[in-house]
Amino acid sequence: MPALKGETMSEKPEELKKLANIAADMTLPPALRTKAVEQLGNIASHEALLALLDLAADEGLVVKERDLALKKAREIIKKTSL
Repeated sequence: MPALKGETMSEKPEELKKLANIAADMTLPPALRTKAVEQLGNIASHEALLALLDLAADEGLVVKERDLALKKAREIIKKTSL
């Protein structure tokens, strides 16, 4: 799979999984979960996009956080469509 703009060699799947797990962990403070979603959006890789879409589809999350994940996913799509 080709790399998307913004992806670097240092971004490992484990790091993405950690961020996604933080974003989905309802025992953590909302500010920390939100920061994890924002970081996934900043990575802007295909894997980050998939993680954000998974978060947006997670009915266990707060609607505001799901909306943020979807917004960040849209931003990645727009960046890579130019």
